[in-house]
Amino acid sequence: MPARVGRVLVVDDDALNRRLLTASLEREGHSATAVENGGSALIALAGSPFDLVLLDILMPGLDGIEVLERMKHDPDLLHIPVIMISGVEDTESIARCIEAGAEDFLPKPFDPVILRARVNAGLNRKALHDLEQLRVRQVFTRFLPESLVDQVLAKSDGEPTIGAELLTGTVLFADLRGFTTYAEARPVDQVIAALNRYVSLMTDAILDNGGTMIACLGDGVISAFGAPVPEDDHADRALAAARVMAGDKLREFNAWLRDAGLGDGFRMGVGINSGALMSGSVGSSRRLDYTVIGDTVNAASRIEGLTKEVPFPVLLSDETYAALRGAPPEDLVFVDEFEIRGRRSRIKLWGLGAPLEGGGGR
Repeated sequence: MPARVGRVLVVDDDALNRRLLTASLEREGHSATAVENGGSALIALAGSPFDLVLLDILMPGLDGIEVLERMKHDPDLLHIPVIMISGVEDTESIARCIEAGAEDFLPKPFDPVILRARVNAGLNRKALHDLEQLRVRQVFTRFLPESLVDQVLAKSDGEPTIGAELLTGTVLFADLRGFTTYAEARPVDQVIAALNRYVSLMTDAILDNGGTMIACLGDGVISAFGAPVPEDDHADRALAAARVMAGDKLREFNAWLRDAGLGDGFRMGVGINSGALMSGSVGSSRRLDYTVIGDTVNAASRIEGLTKEVPFPVLLSDETYAALRGAPPEDLVFVDEFEIRGRRSRIKLWGLGAPLEGGGGR
């Protein structure tokens, strides 16, 4: 597909120049489109997926700068390279355009060969930028639902990092019962195959319900809802994911184990807690991960551990129960008050009472 080059003509239109420039670009295999001056030019640009824009200033004034500055503040146009062409000996305007974000400058009368070289160089930069954005998108889609990736990209300005932020959300911990003992008695290839299958199924349940995959620690899975993108129904999403994880997904995993001759199946526990979360990318320049930290996270882990002591595979805190936006499901029942490490007061816990694969307990 030929590269698409747009041309904004500021203040006036030079018909001869337009024909010469368009013909020159088309000889290079580009699709050249000229759009007129003013607000209509920006509307035309926003509606057309250009790979590069030529900002052609034919008369003195700041109109070109206004067009450029508006482009650089429009998310749809922000990353399109701009080459400024000026037939005006206006040093201030040229300097301001470059400061406002023009990637290149070319005076008139321009040499067509040099113009084509500048255009091709700008298109190469655009191609490299697009590849980098694809790489960043692939980084985010490893742990974020596709529906949230664009929002995170906008917040991160295209960088593969997520800024530090204090959010209110829900954290979910899940763990397989007895997997360590299972792993010690099996060949490594069987253990890894089983673990990959389990993590894949649980990740699907989390992402499909709008959650963020935080980490896999062996057979333990950590996820967050309402982070890094705030969601009012974060508790509802976490509960829905837990129901699928401890129900359909665990049944599917255990059936796969039996069919593959890799075991009889597992029980699992899921702990859920809601509250304040410190959210952001952590690590070094060589390796960055997204995480959430804080007392809310620690308590969710402790709650998951309590599923070993009750006949419920899914337990959630009173904070999560209170954060539910929809009507609490009929199979959500109050269990009891428990002491957990790190908390001075006892914590009220609720359990999913419907029969789920694996049950609770050890």
